[in-house]
Amino acid sequence: MKAELEKLSPTAVKFSITVPFEELQPSLDRAYARIAKQVNIPGFRKGNVPSRIIDQRVGRGVVLEEALNDAIPSAYDEAVRDHKIVPVGRPAVDVTELAEDSHIAFTAEVEVRPEFDLPGFDSLKIEVDAVVIDAAAIEEQVNSLRTRFATLKPVDRAAANGDVLLIDISGNLNGDDIAELSASALSYELGTDGMLPGFDEAILGASKDETRTFVFTPEQGEHAGQAIDVNVVVRAVRERELPELNDDFAQMASEFDTVAELTADLETRLARLKRLEQGYQAREKVQDVLLDAIDIPLPEGVLAAEEEEHFKDGHGDEAHKAEFVANQRKSLKAQFVFDKIAETEEIAVSEQELSAWLVQQAPRYGMSPQEFADALVKSGGVQMAIADVRRAKALEVALRAAQIVDTNGVIINLDDLDADMAALS
Repeated sequence: MKAELEKLSPTAVKFSITVPFEELQPSLDRAYARIAKQVNIPGFRKGNVPSRIIDQRVGRGVVLEEALNDAIPSAYDEAVRDHKIVPVGRPAVDVTELAEDSHIAFTAEVEVRPEFDLPGFDSLKIEVDAVVIDAAAIEEQVNSLRTRFATLKPVDRAAANGDVLLIDISGNLNGDDIAELSASALSYELGTDGMLPGFDEAILGASKDETRTFVFTPEQGEHAGQAIDVNVVVRAVRERELPELNDDFAQMASEFDTVAELTADLETRLARLKRLEQGYQAREKVQDVLLDAIDIPLPEGVLAAEEEEHFKDGHGDEAHKAEFVANQRKSLKAQFVFDKIAETEEIAVSEQELSAWLVQQAPRYGMSPQEFADALVKSGGVQMAIADVRRAKALEVALRAAQIVDTNGVIINLDDLDADMAALS
């Protein structure tokens, strides 16, 4: 096989490939075998029809077409490997010559990852927020712990945000009860916006045994767009009574003997969380700085096809489309950059790393890790998962080499962040 490469643009190439006819023989054999299993010809058992009979009854042209459909992808893949290009779209193939007993020739035009140079990662400089632990933040942590051990005390007054109400709720549409909006003896903290839209506003200020009514119009589901009357009966208004902050509380709520020890531990944990936030911030900023440092032409055909597919149902205004296009361009550029880093650094993905990724991602899809893994195998998404883990590791390479300081000029050591993560887990 002979494959010549022509560069059409920084993001597109054209292969001109010639395959000697003798190299098509395996594909021809497979074509005859497949056709023999599909046709019924009197006098011959299915699957045992001779080639000359298939040529007579089905046609040599049909066989050649079947063989080319098998041979051309293989020849194209070989050309891609030999020329070390990275396609990012489907090739447009055109058979230009078919000379039996001699050769076939075809062209394949495809968009590719452009060539570009990576900057030195140690030249990347970013600044993250300094860790600030003030008295108010520590007090918030202490009160949060006290809230967990609070008792609920019934009060005879109007409901205020922060109160825990005992309620009955029912929904009605044109005289019919809505089962999914009916419940009794629900406990709900007012002000958390954890119920239906409009619920908190309607119930605020209600007293025990008072009924409040509001209208809820679902945006999705069986009753989407229909105004449902919602009735809420407040059975009890209860406020939290926090335990006194003393050494007895410290011993009950923690492994510490004194409030001072408990407070010191909360301050230490809060500082660790703040440092981990520095790490997440650094990760995002390193990616942005790295992408800004590299100028890459992008394959416009691939981007246009993604945009067309996403908006084929006609949804979205111009602002949404502009946001989608910007995000897609950034995402594709990031893929190019981190794939190249992974290749340059020879980054591999272990089975343990892939398993950790599955455990992390599965809850997003409402699946167990094993269910998610099975779904990936079934859909052919395993390689995409591996690529995702590999790109994350590539970003980690850049992050580890970058210069990271906080707003006070303090150098951030990522090894310390790893220790913080281990301490919190």
